Amino acid sequence: MVILPAIDIKDGECVRLYRGEMSSAEKVAGDPLETAKAFKTAGAKWLHTVDLNGAFQGARVNSEILINIAKNSGLSVELGGGIRKMEDIDFYLDNGISRVILGSAAISDPSLVEDAVKKHGGKIAVGIDAKNGKAAAAGWTQVSALDYIALARQMENLGVEYIIYTDIGRDGMLTGPNIQQLETINAAVKCKIIASGGITNIEDIKTLKNSGIYGAICGRSIYKGTLDLAQAVAICE
Repeated sequence: MVILPAIDIKDGECVRLYRGEMSSAEKVAGDPLETAKAFKTAGAKWLHTVDLNGAFQGARVNSEILINIAKNSGLSVELGGGIRKMEDIDFYLDNGISRVILGSAAISDPSLVEDAVKKHGGKIAVGIDAKNGKAAAAGWTQVSALDYIALARQMENLGVEYIIYTDIGRDGMLTGPNIQQLETINAAVKCKIIASGGITNIEDIKTLKNSGIYGAICGRSIYKGTLDLAQAVAICE
């Protein structure tokens, strides 16, 4: 299983949110690049990043910081937040980002996902963020009537290889991941499932690994010290 420490950027700073609420933003680290380098020192190979301003504005806002991380941290970087046009996808992949995450576009513009996968293959991931099992969009401010499994199967049919699944209710809460939903989505599609939201400690990592989940995104647990990144990486290798 792949461990992906997380860096979310809001107004140029490393922050974490509670359940996706922008008003809950808490600064959790100093310089973003130095934070990423520390993750690499701990053994991480991948980094999960989000342009939070971009997610809410539907535009590239903190791209300069995130590209700097991709070019200078030594980590492979996946990036989401505000990527809703092929121009944005091409821009990031041309500037050192290893994998682009499409979130809102999966609901509002599945043709963009299809075109992106045809053009870039495995460099495209889809983020499915769910509240009570229903997919959400626009920085989690809009909840659709679309069931998360139905959306996952639709994305699989479009050729998507990677799905990042987040239970919004658990994001940033350190209450453990939603294992039941993760196992359900993992069984429903052949895509590689990356778990996000609620991961708290090494026992959560072991449970996800034993469930056959492809990857785990760890944010607040690392910053708060409830999860040792080096230990998590070592267990999963």
